[in-house]
Amino acid sequence: MNKRFIGVFGTVLVLTGFGYLIWGGLGGSLVYFVTPTELLARGEAAYETPVRLAGNVVPGSVNWNARELDLRFHLSDGETDIEVWSKGAPPAMFQDTMGVVVEGRYNRAGIFESSSVMVRHSNEYKAPPEGHRPADTYEALIREE
Repeated sequence: MNKRFIGVFGTVLVLTGFGYLIWGGLGGSLVYFVTPTELLARGEAAYETPVRLAGNVVPGSVNWNARELDLRFHLSDGETDIEVWSKGAPPAMFQDTMGVVVEGRYNRAGIFESSSVMVRHSNEYKAPPEGHRPADTYEALIREE
C-alpha cells in the first residue's frame, strides 16, 4: 500500500510538473497583435509601447523611396487608419490592399514607427513565371521611385 501510494503520488507530481511547463511555455510564446482601432482605444497606454499592429494597406497610400529605403503607408482595419513608417525594403509580396502585420511603436505624432513589416498571405506557393529573374523584381522596385 505504501509503495503504491508513493508511485501514484510521484506520477501525479511528474504530470503536474509537465503540465505546468507546457502551459507556461505555451503562454509565453504566444504573440498577439492589435488592430488600429484597438490600439487607439488604449489611449495614453498606446504611445511608445512595443506592439504588433495588423490590418490592410490602404490603396494608394504606399510611398516607397528606394534610395533612402523609406517606406510609408496607411494601415486600416476598416474603421481606423494609422500612418506607418518603416526604414528598410518592403517584403517582396508587399502591395496595396494586402494584409500586413507591423512591429514597432506608436508615437505621439500619430505615426506607427515600424521595425518590421510582415505580409499575411496564403500558404499556397506559386512558382515564378518561366524566365523570371529575381533581380528583375528588385530593379522594378527601384524604378518605381
